[in-house]
Amino acid sequence: MDPLVYILDFIVLVGIFSIFSLSLNIEFGFAGLANFGKVAFVLIGAYTYTLLSNINVPFFLCLIAGAIASAIIGFFVSLPTLKLREDYLAIVVLAFGEILKIIVKSEGWIAGGVWGTPVYPAISIAGSSTRLDMAINIALVYVCLFLSFLLLQLLTNSPYGRVIRAIREDEVAAEALGKNRAKYRAQVFALGSAIAGLGGGLFAQYLQFIDPYMFAPMLTFTIWIMVLLGGPANNWGALLGAGMVQLFDRGANIAKDYVTLPIDPGNLQYIIYGVLIILVLLYRPQGLLKESQVKTKAGESIFNGRDFAKNKGD
Repeated sequence: MDPLVYILDFIVLVGIFSIFSLSLNIEFGFAGLANFGKVAFVLIGAYTYTLLSNINVPFFLCLIAGAIASAIIGFFVSLPTLKLREDYLAIVVLAFGEILKIIVKSEGWIAGGVWGTPVYPAISIAGSSTRLDMAINIALVYVCLFLSFLLLQLLTNSPYGRVIRAIREDEVAAEALGKNRAKYRAQVFALGSAIAGLGGGLFAQYLQFIDPYMFAPMLTFTIWIMVLLGGPANNWGALLGAGMVQLFDRGANIAKDYVTLPIDPGNLQYIIYGVLIILVLLYRPQGLLKESQVKTKAGESIFNGRDFAKNKGD
């Protein structure tokens, strides 16, 4: 493979997985929702994009439809469990993801069933080179990543962001102040699902093929590794984790060609992931980047007042 194409492919996938990582970070990092069925909402976005693009619906409408479909389904899936402990939500969405994959595999009319189906690229230029196609995908993916990141940064530094953090830290105290935890959690779950659906659409159109086996539970756990490694409740940490995991994945693929090991490098990669997560949780549970502080005018005034008092005392 052309080395430049390989690097461009890496850049595209880092962008797509950064979107996945951000979608889990708003749910788990900021709201404390353990979504172990993240792959289900990636699948919904990818299949919605595929079905609509195959009937010549414009690219951006396909992406938006995938995000909306994921948000609606995520909202309704979460409703029965959000008033219970987080364990139940994790179990329900994990089971939902597996059920959804079985349905997609069994029904041939849904994008080819178990055999999968080709997906039309977002922009097709006659006679274009692979490098040009990669550059187009980089532009599309990183525009969506920038918009997702900007939305989450604004949201988590707003009064809404302070509420969901408060519910994560102490549900009873938040409810005593009149905050409906079920309503806020359902909204956050829908938002996280929408962003995952957006990434799923980008994922499908970039690979130009889709089948149910692409959406195994390991995809969910890979996204979890990104968030835990980078730092929950820190959007920059979600991006950092996505980049590091993708870099590590590429390193393992390259090692297959140059290093002879008694174990398959792909399997060794996941063993190392497991060890890495255990070490992170034991010695740096906040991840590589600590939780981001809420940036508000009131907070800045408090910190500025403390600095003023400290300087005055000195």
